[in-house]
Amino acid sequence: MTSEKGSVFSPVFATLHATAFAETARWTEDAFTQLFATPGTEALLASVEEEPVGFILVRSVLDEAEILTLAVVPEWRRHGIARKLLQRLEQELDQKQVRKLFLEVSTTNTPAKKLYTSTGFITAGIRKRYYEDGSDAIVMAREITKA
Repeated sequence: MTSEKGSVFSPVFATLHATAFAETARWTEDAFTQLFATPGTEALLASVEEEPVGFILVRSVLDEAEILTLAVVPEWRRHGIARKLLQRLEQELDQKQVRKLFLEVSTTNTPAKKLYTSTGFITAGIRKRYYEDGSDAIVMAREITKA
């Protein structure tokens, strides 16, 4: 797993995102480039045999961070990639003295909800009709424990 901070990787992230999400939810290369231009935004890239298979994108401000997106290509789901990305993210955030991590997940995304719940996230609220498909978002949060 590598930590990436530059927009030079935007094409890689856009390609992975396109493979992992429905067409209406995909982020473009330009969207990733703009996000990387925002202070505090960085990503962890997961690879298997030097082939990118997933990533997590996060934005940190002071002692809080938000997961903007997490993507794993379909053929590598259920292999622990997302869980390893979350674990590595927690280690990196702890080093930066980030103490709280937030995310939004669709009420329709059962596998992601199970992953987040199993890694210590709790429901903090609901955003009605947050996603393009009209589904609600569950706002989840967890404390970052010291490594």
